[in-house]
Amino acid sequence: MKIFCRTDQQCICYLCTMDEHKGHEAVPAAAERAEKQKKLHVSRQQIQQRIQDQEKDVKLLQQELEAINISADKAVEDSEKIFSEVIRLIQKRSSDVKQQIRSQQETEVSRVKELQEKLEQEIPELKRKDSELEQLSDTEDHNQFLLNYPSLSALSESTHSSSINIRPLRYFEDVTAAVSKLREKLQKILRDTGTNISLKVTEVNVLLPQPEPETRAQFLKYSQEITLDPNTANNNLFLSEGNRKVTLFNKQQSYPDHPDRFTDWPQVLSRESLRRRCYWEVQRRGGRVDIAVSYKNISRAGQ
Repeated sequence: MKIFCRTDQQCICYLCTMDEHKGHEAVPAAAERAEKQKKLHVSRQQIQQRIQDQEKDVKLLQQELEAINISADKAVEDSEKIFSEVIRLIQKRSSDVKQQIRSQQETEVSRVKELQEKLEQEIPELKRKDSELEQLSDTEDHNQFLLNYPSLSALSESTHSSSINIRPLRYFEDVTAAVSKLREKLQKILRDTGTNISLKVTEVNVLLPQPEPETRAQFLKYSQEITLDPNTANNNLFLSEGNRKVTLFNKQQSYPDHPDRFTDWPQVLSRESLRRRCYWEVQRRGGRVDIAVSYKNISRAGQ
């Protein structure tokens, strides 16, 4: 079993290449292992980078929590000092402001902690995945390696952005400013019934919009492996290398009838759906090649 049939994605013996696998694309198992070993190495690098990024993000979120709490505590303290200087008529308003600050603080802290917990939960899973890939990488048996590779090599999409940027924010300082203004204009406020103190809390925007990727390394963070769907391939297209390569032939292939198959244009769709932000690379050889993103329900027949 020292030969790997790329057409059927399985290890075979030499005799099989002249029998049931005749005409298939076959390579030495060691060569196939070497190629997939390179991809496995890339997957491990991506996992390790994600671990580093998420550990860094967890620390940033911890700093964010401390900043929120410090800012909220200071706002409460300053508000109480200011309200202690005014008459009893506005003591109730002081209590209301304090309650609003604490409520907003609880909301923001709860939201940031929830994101922090999600990141912390992902890190052990990524480390476990990295350990599995390391064990697979050290496997000496080519057959066992190639058998387990498809189930272990795929990376699940991260549940959060790849980078968390936190800008300096004044969380509850505007509350203190509003109360100070109340003190300065106390007489006017007392004459104007129904005057309300607006609680101004700067929005805690933890996950800022991500910058557009510019380098290949930045694009690779969103990389997705694409395989082609044989049920959609036009009869003039030949799929190989595990349905990751397509070749145009003048001679039609003997594909079975299928409602998803393109009947006129030499086109083929991918098996994977493209969700959120994703990136892939295509290598072409020969004449014109059109590459596009389409809906699954595009027309398959006619011009």
